[in-house]
Amino acid sequence: MTLFNPNDIGQPNGHYFALPYSLDEAMLALISVPWDVTTSFRPGTAGAPQSIIGASAQVDLFDEDVAEAWTIKIGTAPFSARLEEENRKYRAIAEKIIAALAQGIVSDKLTDKTAKINTACEAMNQYVYREARNQLAAQRIPAIVGGEHSVPFGLLRALSEQYEAFGILHIDAHADLRKAYEGFTYSHASIMYNALQLPALQRLTQVAVRDYCHDESLLMQNDKRIITFLDSHWQEEAFHGKTWAAHTDEIVQSLPHHVYISFDIDGLTPDCCPNTGTPVPGGLSYPQAVYLLKQVAQSGRRIIGFDLCETSANANDANLAARLLYKLCCYTYLANRNHTKENNNN
Repeated sequence: MTLFNPNDIGQPNGHYFALPYSLDEAMLALISVPWDVTTSFRPGTAGAPQSIIGASAQVDLFDEDVAEAWTIKIGTAPFSARLEEENRKYRAIAEKIIAALAQGIVSDKLTDKTAKINTACEAMNQYVYREARNQLAAQRIPAIVGGEHSVPFGLLRALSEQYEAFGILHIDAHADLRKAYEGFTYSHASIMYNALQLPALQRLTQVAVRDYCHDESLLMQNDKRIITFLDSHWQEEAFHGKTWAAHTDEIVQSLPHHVYISFDIDGLTPDCCPNTGTPVPGGLSYPQAVYLLKQVAQSGRRIIGFDLCETSANANDANLAARLLYKLCCYTYLANRNHTKENNNN
């Protein structure tokens, strides 16, 4: 490996952040999943991983919270051209299904096409599951860069085999608790419904949710594992003087020791990433989101993995996502470093 100078201009090498580390030496493995088959409004997130890789070369690697952050061995898993090809094929079929449903059309032919989509999505899940299992077996922390929000389910499956219990910190404009939305078992709108079927999931803490249906509301009320910090509620309390620090403390306290972070970029305000598939007014500012991630990392909890999804391939959106991704990597490292120190002291 040539001598790496973090102060130099980033030299694109196909790795996230143009870092020089191979996957073999990495402690954190970023898995790209170029998939947006079930996206219900604006497609384009399949191109995000490559766009984020390109934008990430412009990220300055100094971090005020993590000393010598550029020494964190962040590895980039090989990109799957086959997955990209499968996405193009099945997205074309899904678009016909979605258009027909919008016109109230139901037919056996449509049912057959939906079954093909579900089979393709299950194959994508198996791909992610295998990749995640490989990284866990090598004692790396796996993380997903999407792609639509359905893509981390294979990773969640793998983590549910690795850990007896864990919680998800879910930052999103949407609850994602719909069962097989539009007939797609693994819809982007169904990721948290599917995650709740995993017996190891102890807690689902949702933040910035502001767009959800009646069925999702009932599930949020009736499943004791779910704690939802609705965007409207904390915004209203802020109008009466409650600080974001106080809200963040409540969010962190709701989480168990092992935490997975699922970050849909539309959890941020739409001005941050206006080209995401389903933007919704409201949400977290970028500094609020970073503060929340920092508090989780410094709370003594262990971050066991994460995903960053629903970014479009737009250059401006990818630029913000690259910076958010670096923060997720830094805070995951910080949380695990603190965890190692605590274990050594006991």
